Amino acid sequence: MIKVKICGLSRLQDIEFVNESLPDYIGFVFAESRRKVSFDQAERMKSLLDPSILSVGVFVNAPSDDIVMLCRNGTIDLVQLHGDEDALYIKRLQSEIQNPLIKAIRVQNPEQIEKAQELPCKYLLLDSYQNNTYGGNGRGFDWAMIPQLNKPFFLAGGIHSRNVKVAIELNPYCIDISSGVETDGVKDAEKIKEIIRMIRSEN
Repeated sequence: MIKVKICGLSRLQDIEFVNESLPDYIGFVFAESRRKVSFDQAERMKSLLDPSILSVGVFVNAPSDDIVMLCRNGTIDLVQLHGDEDALYIKRLQSEIQNPLIKAIRVQNPEQIEKAQELPCKYLLLDSYQNNTYGGNGRGFDWAMIPQLNKPFFLAGGIHSRNVKVAIELNPYCIDISSGVETDGVKDAEKIKEIIRMIRSEN
């Protein structure tokens, strides 16, 4: 069964929405973004989150001490590295925490994705490439560039109710949605409910 991640939760109200719809994962963004949350905000939201939902912390070139602290105090269950973190950074971080790591790849060509499978992380996350930004732009990329992968991957970038069925056909481990379940820049309970229903009814 393909899993669902609703990323970029930033309000207590968002926690109410996901507790109703029960995605597999939610994401707290700690990098610069309009969806950025503080450590305290994330800790408060996590305390209200249904325990069946796993929280993912999204970081861009962050000090590893911050990540370790948020893992150890239970604010996040998985770590998503969305910057320029290399194999050495990942190995060092993994030596300090047991939490699974997701490495985001801003896709430019199939060879880049194939090479990323060598990174010492549990999952890849495939997102759109845009110059001068690390993600969260709500744009898709050419999914035809995705080669056969051995490593499970999250599929992100401009996914919404009108293209999610095509995303499902690519058989990702998880479909990662943020702006596709927003109205006027904030999470929309009905859109969250609808896209989770669509994904789960298809597999």
